[in-house]
Formats: sequence, structure tokens, C-alpha cells
Amino acid sequence: MIAQLISNPGGLLAASSNGAAFPLLPALVLVPVAGAVVIGLIPSRRTDLFKLVAVLTSVATGALSLYLLAEFDRSDPGFQFVVDREWIGDLGISMHLGVDGISLFLIVMTGIIFPIAVLCARVDHDPKPYYGWLMVLMAGSMGVFMALDLVVFFAMFEVVLVPMYFLIGMWGHGDRVYSALKFFLYTMFGSAFMLVAIVALAVLHQRGAGGQLTFDLVQIAQDQALSTAAARWIFAGFAIAFAIKVPMFPVHTWLPDAHTEAPTAGSVILAAVMLKLGTYGFVRFGLYLLPEAAHWAAPVMMTLGVIGIIYGAIAAAMQTDLKRLVAYSSVAHLGFIVLGTFSLTVQGIEGGVLQMVNHGLSTGALFILVGWIYERRHTRAIAELNGLQKVAPIFAAVFTVVMMSSIGLPGLNGFVGEYLTLVGAFAGARWWGVVAATGVILAALYLLWAYQRVFHGTPTGDNTTFREMRFSEGLVIAPLVALIVFLGVYPGPVLERMEPSVRALVEHVDREVEGFTPVTVGEVRAAEAAGANGEGEG
Repeated sequence: MIAQLISNPGGLLAASSNGAAFPLLPALVLVPVAGAVVIGLIPSRRTDLFKLVAVLTSVATGALSLYLLAEFDRSDPGFQFVVDREWIGDLGISMHLGVDGISLFLIVMTGIIFPIAVLCARVDHDPKPYYGWLMVLMAGSMGVFMALDLVVFFAMFEVVLVPMYFLIGMWGHGDRVYSALKFFLYTMFGSAFMLVAIVALAVLHQRGAGGQLTFDLVQIAQDQALSTAAARWIFAGFAIAFAIKVPMFPVHTWLPDAHTEAPTAGSVILAAVMLKLGTYGFVRFGLYLLPEAAHWAAPVMMTLGVIGIIYGAIAAAMQTDLKRLVAYSSVAHLGFIVLGTFSLTVQGIEGGVLQMVNHGLSTGALFILVGWIYERRHTRAIAELNGLQKVAPIFAAVFTVVMMSSIGLPGLNGFVGEYLTLVGAFAGARWWGVVAATGVILAALYLLWAYQRVFHGTPTGDNTTFREMRFSEGLVIAPLVALIVFLGVYPGPVLERMEPSVRALVEHVDREVEGFTPVTVGEVRAAEAAGANGEGEG
């Protein structure tokens, strides 16, 4: 795909729904790729240039994502900035890219998180491949959120695995090789199911719709030409892949190991961006593509989401490693996203999508702060940390704001997403919402207890020389803190751009479910035979 983009960039200058002549979406993928190529061409002895190129490249990509936000038509519920060019015509594969209100802020968040992750990176060896892999990871992540062709989505979904595997395995801590391998094998296992589901979906759609083979997401979603049983089996294939990527209980065990052993930048990107590939996949390829199957599976998915909320919170409270505690908190927070998504209500899905962004900001910031604690103290053991508030009050204040955001304190971004998620759950699945609400209490328990042990009291030992937050570190973390406060006080600009697309999605699901009549494979084949014999003409 990347070779196609580079060899034929002119072919991607397709007219978008916004009338933009500049191929903005391809540029969001190609700019990081170009940065990776430039880093690869720089001589290894020029170690001072690798981070500079990565910073400039990621900042440029982030600026393009903000331009996308500025040009986005908030009243249009459909896909905008669309690029749709034939790629492999014989197989029905096209370079189909587009952005709606659901994917818009995930792209913008990716554009913001990556420059911050690059700036906070500390590399003690081989900086050239380190920054090169970060740029490849950025390109793949951008591609996932804009792909409207199933093959293109799958390619981008797989591209991100390779750089994260190397980031953990080569620049991680402790048992990094084991953690990297576990991460890779788990996600590849899920991807195998998704590949089978994609191929089956395209072939069965061709038979049911009677047209040419296509992997176009929009076309397949509009036709809804699958039998009931086939749609549900295909949904199961997608669900396995996305559940592992989220990750949901009980396929979550790779996450704490990967987070704990990954370098700081890897943990930030893994939490803020890569975990959202799974939750976004449920919205785009579950609800939109297979609405009846998603409605059928909703009780199971919400049950697993609620189990994840409670289990993740209890497991987090039991951790002795500060970074591992934050990792388990992600399991709980992502459970809220799954609950909101499968409540199949406007408020629930809005809350789920908003919580994808909020979790990226707050948990990404937490991993940065924990990384700085480790750099200063060379330990993440909670028992060895105490009294840091007295020697580093600014550091403690920033940590407090970010922690309260993760808890869901009113006035900070975490509250808005969780509130909408629970409102949607109460409207569409009351008892799941009741149980999930206890997760808010448990989150306050494990985070406040950890904060008390690490920051309160009288510092002893090496904690007495804990360094205060530097000005340069403050500049790195400041954008995340500002967004945490802004989205908590004034989430309107995000919600008003998101809502038209979410409403259109809910109407699409309701329309397909209300007008649903079970279709068997035998009926589809009978219709095909009738068409072949000319019985359906006229």
C-alpha cells in the first residue's frame, strides 16, 4: 500500500466531500513514512539528528491533523475528505479513505500524542531504529482510523504490530523479550480470525448482492446482503481480534506485561493510541458493518465489559508496581468504552468515543509521569517511594490533576466520558450500568491509595533528593494537562462534531434491527439460483 501511495500520489488527488484539492488523508500517512525514510538515510554517527527529524515529522503530522479538525464540517454525518481510488481492481480492493465525527478526534489525538511521546523519549542505545520505528507506528495508526476498505484496514492494523514489537523487545525493561513476544503472538492470533472474517465477508457479500467482489466498507454496510448466521459468525471473527487488541477480559493478560516492560514512549502510545484500534474497530466494523449481529452479541459484550471494569479495578488495587497499576487501570477504563458502545444508544456511543480520547490523554500522561519517576528513582515499587510531594510539589500537583482525571472527577475530562457512557448504559442496559457504576468507586480507591503511599508522608532515603519537574518537562506535559481541563469544562466542540455521525450510526443499527427478518443460507442460495435461471427478471 505504501509503495502504491508513493509511486502514484497524483492518483490520490480525488475530490473530497469538502472540496479539498490537497490529499490530506494520504498526507497523514505519508509524512511519517517520509520521516522514517529520512531517519534511515541519515548516517548512524549523526545521533543528534534522529530525534530532531522525528520531532519535526510528528509535529508536521500533528499540524495536519489539526488542519483536518479545522476544516471538518460539523453538520455532515457522513465521511469527509474522501479518497477513493482503485488499487487492485481484479480483487475489488481500493484505496478508500475517509473521516467522520467518530474517527476525527482519534486522528487528532494520534497527531497530538506522538510528538509528546517522541519528546519525552529517553534512548540509551540505537536511537536510529528507535525513532524510525516510532514514525512507522504513527503512519500505521493514522491509516487504521481512516481506512474504509477492509484490506487497507487490515494492512494498517498489522503494520503497527511490528514497530511496537521492536520498541518493547529492544528498548524495554526487565523481561522485555518475553513481553514483546507475548504481545505479538496474542495480537497475531486475533488478526488471523479477522483475516478469515474479512475474506468471508467479501465473498458472501458478492454472492448475496450479486455484484462484483469488493472490500469496500461503505458498500457492504449499505447492502447488508449476508445471511443471519453468516453475519454473526463474521462478527465473532472481528470480535475476537478487537477484544484482544482492546484488550477485554479474559484476553487481557498481554497488556500488563507489555506496558510494564515497554519504554516510556512505547507505553504512552500503546495506551493512548493502539488500544483504541480495538474499541474503534467495534464501532466501525461491528455496529456499522454488522448491525444485527452487534445487537445480537450486545449482552455478551457488555457483560465482558463490566467484568473488565470490576476486575481491572481490583487487580490494579493489588499491584505493587506503579506502572503495572496504571496498566490494569486501562483494563477498567476500556471496559467503560465497550459498555457504552454496545449500549447502542447515542449517549453511550458518544461517551465511548469520547472516553477513547480521554483515556488516551489521561493514561498517556500518567505513563509519562511514571516514566519520569523511574528515571529519577530507578524503581517503580510503590513501597520504595514516599513523601515525593514535599520535595517536588509541582510534580505532585501535575500528577494529582492527571490522576483525578483518570478517576473521573467532575471538571476534568474523564468525568464527561464516563458520565455519558453510564447514561447510555442506563437507557439501553440498566443493570449493566448499575454494576459498572461501582467501577468509579473502585477507581478512586486504587488511585488515591497509590497516590497516598507515593506522595504523602515524610521522604526517606533517595526520595529526599527526588528532582522537581524541570521546565522542559513541564512544556511536554502541559498540552495534555490543558486538554484534560478543557475537555472537562467545555466538551461541547468535541460532542457537536461527533454527534451527527453517532446519531446516523444509531439510526443505521435501529433501522437494520427493526426491519430484521432472519435470512438463512438456503434462502440466499435459492435467490442466487433463481437469478441464474432468469426467474427474478422483470
